[in-house]
Order: sequence, then structure tokens, then C-alpha cells
Amino acid sequence: MIAVERDERAIPALEEISQRYPGRLTIVNADATTFDPRPYLNGERAKIVANLPYNIATVLLIDWLSIEPWPPWYDMMVLMFQREVAERIVARENDEAYGRLGVLSNWRAETKILFDIAPGAFVPPPKVTSSVVRLIPRAAPDPCDRRMLERVAAAAFGQRRKMLRQSLKSLGVDPALLAAAAGVEPTRRAETIPVSGFVAMARELTNIRAAKTETPLERN
Repeated sequence: MIAVERDERAIPALEEISQRYPGRLTIVNADATTFDPRPYLNGERAKIVANLPYNIATVLLIDWLSIEPWPPWYDMMVLMFQREVAERIVARENDEAYGRLGVLSNWRAETKILFDIAPGAFVPPPKVTSSVVRLIPRAAPDPCDRRMLERVAAAAFGQRRKMLRQSLKSLGVDPALLAAAAGVEPTRRAETIPVSGFVAMARELTNIRAAKTETPLERN
């Protein structure tokens, strides 16, 4: 086990555990947002298990879901989030919590809320309920450019109450073309589009932008 701890005050307590179980716990005093565990893994896949600080939990999750190339260096994440964030992670189309995070999470992983943890389990107790979420990376997500997928989702959910024909205009292409690629009507709203639809629109956006950058010679 590799324990990543930023707060130096917690290191002595971890060292006591490490001494009790020689060779089983490696302690790294580092910031998880910049820490690269691969030098410690000897080429093996790892599991990420963490009670994440809530102020950086989403940032860390997006970083881990954005690793390139894919599949990543881990084969499972078991993470604790504030309940409302957990609901956003596992949300699918037509769920109230469905949004950009749900699109990225469910494109690259199988997601599930395992259980909730009441505030009374912590000292001092927080004002929110927490949830433990399991994410298992998909070996082969539907192919598309991750950055294009994030742009399409950001545009669509940035104006989530508007129809795609309006919200996708910010991408600088004909929204009808993107909607047609996803096999949906441009009068639909973002929350009704499945992950596969966003992937299809991201592929179409990639194709449109690639065509615009081609020279006449390349087109011939």
C-alpha cells in the first residue's frame, strides 16, 4: 500500500502503522493533485482508495479520468464524496443530477454508489451525507477525442435548459449537424442525451474541424 499524505502532521501516525507492518506500507509526503504513483507500481495496476478532501475531490477525479493513454494505471477507484457529487458521477440521461461529470465518468468507467455514510461517523461531524463510489475503468470506451467530448458536454450543459440547436452554437459549428450525428433532434435538451450521443457529437465535431483545417492538396 502506498499512502499519499500532504499534511506533515499526519506522517508520524502513518509511520507507526508502517513499523507495525514492515514492508507493507510506503508513505509519501506529497500533494495528490501532482503525485505520479507509477514509479512505485513496478508496472502493475493499482487500486485508488481514498476519503478525498471535498474541496479537491472533483478535480482529482477528473484528472484520473483524463489520463492518456487509456486504460490507465489503475483498475478500480473506490472514493468517498459528498452525496450530491456522488449522484452527479453516476447520473445518466434523464436523471436530475446528469451533467458534464456524469458524461465523462460514465464514458470512461462503470460507476456505482456503494453506500452512504452518515455525518455521525466523523469527528467533528460534517453537515452533509457522504457516499462511497466505485469506478471501474472501461477497457475500450466508445472512441472519441476526450477534449472534444468535454467541449460538447460543456456547451450543452452550460445552457442546459435550452435546446441543442441553441446551446451548441457556442462550438462554432452547425448544431443540426452535431445533433444529426447523434441521431437526435436538435430540439432535445442536454439532460435527455445519453453518453453515446455525446460521444457521437464529439466525433462529428472532430471531423468538422479536421475538414476545415485540410489544405486543397490534402482534399485532393
